[in-house]
Amino acid sequence: MSQKNWEVVTEHRCVLGEGPVWDSKKKRIFWVDILNGEIRYYDPATNKRILFNTGQFTGAVALRRSGGLIAALKDGFAAIDLENETLQIVVRAETHLPDNRFNDGKCDPAGRFWAGSMSISDSPHAGSLYMLEKDFTLVTKIAGVTCSNGLAWSPDHETLYYIDTPTRNIVAYHYDAGSGNIVNGRIVARVPQTEGYPDGMTIDTEGMLWVALWDGWKIARYNPYTGKQLEQIRLPVSRVTSCVFGGDTLEDLYITSARVGLSENDLIQQPLSGSLFVIKDSGFKGMDAFEFNG
Repeated sequence: MSQKNWEVVTEHRCVLGEGPVWDSKKKRIFWVDILNGEIRYYDPATNKRILFNTGQFTGAVALRRSGGLIAALKDGFAAIDLENETLQIVVRAETHLPDNRFNDGKCDPAGRFWAGSMSISDSPHAGSLYMLEKDFTLVTKIAGVTCSNGLAWSPDHETLYYIDTPTRNIVAYHYDAGSGNIVNGRIVARVPQTEGYPDGMTIDTEGMLWVALWDGWKIARYNPYTGKQLEQIRLPVSRVTSCVFGGDTLEDLYITSARVGLSENDLIQQPLSGSLFVIKDSGFKGMDAFEFNG
């Protein structure tokens, strides 16, 4: 168990903090509070912090090459202009499933936005993983998922790693950047019950996976070639939700967390639940976030 020093980034506590994204161009960190419909960003150099409220559940955001963000919302996919504070739904999704919401998402190496859904009432197999093409065509990639969660692409862009949380599995697919096709899914790591549930995920330059462990009090580094856990970093909160590398050299590890579902006693024991944490100079390095090219 690593004892790396964590810091709290801001005093804000999310209900369900998720989806951290590092903007390498402007050196700032984005993250969402899903249940409050909030998109937040923080600039470590200037201490500037901005809040954009979408007015609905907000599962994930990604940077857009043309500026602003692409987001997966309760109503579907939206283009967000932070400068002008505008939101435009570009594709409606799952309108026939009012009990569903989006949960996690990320852009692939070719500039498509992938995001998955889940049932608000946790009904099994009610969600799907979708891919939003640059022309806003929406394609279902994996159906029948329960809690669509972490996504990561290998450094050589040939593998997609994916988590459907209740399965406790990290699954790898052969990924074709040209078409976006994924085939040959196989389990590359399993998270035992004693470790918590695998949630959000990122990848480092060595191709190792960093997985947030919900109810596990930590993040863990996995080798997807052997399935072995290589390292753990303990945190002062149980509901760790996701992580991403950021900072000037992409060596600072940002970590989101949640307080949803915790009892009053839990919150007394874990007052920092819902915080955004950072481990500076982690000893590992990430890669620039892929941007939506639509």
